[in-house]
Amino acid sequence: MSGPVPPVRVRAAVGGEDHAGGRDLRYLLDAYRRYALLDIPLWVWLATSAWIVGMIVFDFFAHVKTPHAPTFRESAIWSSVYIAIAVLFGVGFLLVVGPEHGGEYFAGYLTEKSLSVDNLFVFLLIMTSFKVPREDQQKVLLWGVAIAIVLRTVFILLGAAALEQWSWIFYIFGAFLLWTAWKQAQPQDHSDDTVPGGKFLERIKRVIPTVDEYHGDRLTVKIDGKRFMTPMLIVMFAIGMTDVVFAFDSIPAIYGLTQEPYIVFTANAFALLGLRQLYFLIGGLLERLIYLHIGLAVILAFIGVKLVLHAMHVNELSFINGGEHIDWAPEIPISVSLLVILGTLVVVTVASLWRTRRDSALATPVPEGASDEVGPAEPQDATDPLAPVDRADRPQGPVAP
Repeated sequence: MSGPVPPVRVRAAVGGEDHAGGRDLRYLLDAYRRYALLDIPLWVWLATSAWIVGMIVFDFFAHVKTPHAPTFRESAIWSSVYIAIAVLFGVGFLLVVGPEHGGEYFAGYLTEKSLSVDNLFVFLLIMTSFKVPREDQQKVLLWGVAIAIVLRTVFILLGAAALEQWSWIFYIFGAFLLWTAWKQAQPQDHSDDTVPGGKFLERIKRVIPTVDEYHGDRLTVKIDGKRFMTPMLIVMFAIGMTDVVFAFDSIPAIYGLTQEPYIVFTANAFALLGLRQLYFLIGGLLERLIYLHIGLAVILAFIGVKLVLHAMHVNELSFINGGEHIDWAPEIPISVSLLVILGTLVVVTVASLWRTRRDSALATPVPEGASDEVGPAEPQDATDPLAPVDRADRPQGPVAP
């Protein structure tokens, strides 16, 4: 048999009847089970989850367990490794399920990766605000990523169930992304000292005894027989809460590219797994990506329009077109989505680096005497034996010994 292996449709256990299109408003997660397992067998879900957990465990014991500040070389190598793993997974996935779903994975991965780069600005703010020692920042980021994967998985499951039950949610997702794109396009100020979820963290500190000083990379410490929470644990809470906020943007965005929860899950997981290495690798580059917010706004707006068009194509709202599907609404192919996302990221990266390099060159003071303009010569140092002597200053006549 040639060509991609066709997706496997999972049938309900009772009577072998296919319930993929069934409706059950009483049990939202039952709808998710029918929808999420439509194409991907359960054992694939379990194997993928085990692989991702294994990567986190490996990362902890190989790099994070012993506190140290990663070098640029170490960060570059392991960031490349995680990107290579994500790409190899995508290639294998494409060969198994076909170019359509494979393209959806790569489009989703690029979108989530670009959004996660923007998250690094906030992570940097949190690290600075809490004065996290550089050698301990790896642990904060790794556990923050682990928390983020768990929380995003919950959002993915609920999102899949909701979309299966109510197709009109695509309208809401699309409108929300268009609004988010407009906000994203506004000038960004990352110098604000406000930590995301700061009020909630203050309430936690009132309820749970905390200490102000770090005790290495320990999350809790026992003092005089009483257990206290260290700032390290508070920072992990802050990172996790921040990702919850960002998930409200990223999850609808990737559901605009694919309605397959397995693709949403893997694209999110692989994009987040390399975030720790990326933080140390491009920490100094973040300030140079001055047009990143505009690029993300373009991507989010494009996906928002794509979601609205898809909602019109599968419309069931009675007050829109009499509850009938709007056939003239085009479905944007995933190949177009992939080109738009990749092209936008390339353009904003090149434009940002060109602009910052130009501004840096203009801000560099011109050395004296390097100007092409003709002007009065600067006075020379009399002690410089190589300095030219002005004709008027030359001695006239013989010089007395």
